Amino acid sequence: MYSEAEIIKRLSDELPHWYYENGWIRRKIKTSGWKSTLMVVNTIGHLAEKAWHHPDLTVSYAFVIVKLVTHAEKGITDKDFALAKKIEEVVMWDAAESSAGILEGTPDDPRFKYIKKD
Repeated sequence: MYSEAEIIKRLSDELPHWYYENGWIRRKIKTSGWKSTLMVVNTIGHLAEKAWHHPDLTVSYAFVIVKLVTHAEKGITDKDFALAKKIEEVVMWDAAESSAGILEGTPDDPRFKYIKKD
């Protein structure tokens, strides 16, 4: 289990869009609307089930808040950081930025907006 100072340091170094609050590591993912929000929730659900480590989610029209803690340890452990990294990697992946032009990514058109970048 990590101390609060260790958690804040790791988040700063490894997961800069995540923050520590009230015993949880958290991430607010902004979306373009309800359909995108549902896609984010389903993606996180899939990753959590495969990891067998389940976050708490707050779901609204245009955002999802992910909260992670290792319940059995009553604190933040490597499990939380590992799942946070996987969520960040998959949900925030941008094909246009990372596929050397092979995949074009979501068009820059309001009709197709999906995840809002931080």
